[in-house]
Amino acid sequence: MENERATGGDPTTTMLAGKYLTFILGGESYAIPVLKVREIIRLTNITTVPQMPVYIRGVINLRGKIIPVMDLCLRFGFAAATSTEKNCIVVVQVKNPVGQATAMGLVVDAVEEVAQLATTDIEETPDFGAQVDTEYILGMAKIKGAVKALLDIDKVIGGDTVARLAATPALTL
Repeated sequence: MENERATGGDPTTTMLAGKYLTFILGGESYAIPVLKVREIIRLTNITTVPQMPVYIRGVINLRGKIIPVMDLCLRFGFAAATSTEKNCIVVVQVKNPVGQATAMGLVVDAVEEVAQLATTDIEETPDFGAQVDTEYILGMAKIKGAVKALLDIDKVIGGDTVARLAATPALTL
């Protein structure tokens, strides 16, 4: 505890320090731990899968592997982004309901950078009141004078989404 005070961090923010991929969604900046990112690809043709939530755009064939693709703007309840040449798919690795690692593509407006965050750059998620669910936000980071939400991508995608995709016969996660 004494060491935490000396370094200026609490246990929560100390665990969050590290490298993050920052990206734009709906005009705002977000970040996810770079260790969750497998690759970043250009936006490509996405095959629609019936009976999926509106934020699941479909699937792509990535070097012979079928990858489900989620539109993060729609997942967060933002308006669908207009397609630009900066749109891309960030392929992340998440855990499915039985704990196995699986790949998921995330459509984002644009990728910004990989940023190294120190404990002093990160603050706990503010209390927005009982009506606002912030379970998917790890914390808030100050990067180059801007505030970015650090996302817990496993919770953003959620077990319900991965479970639904796993139950779809056309997909094997």
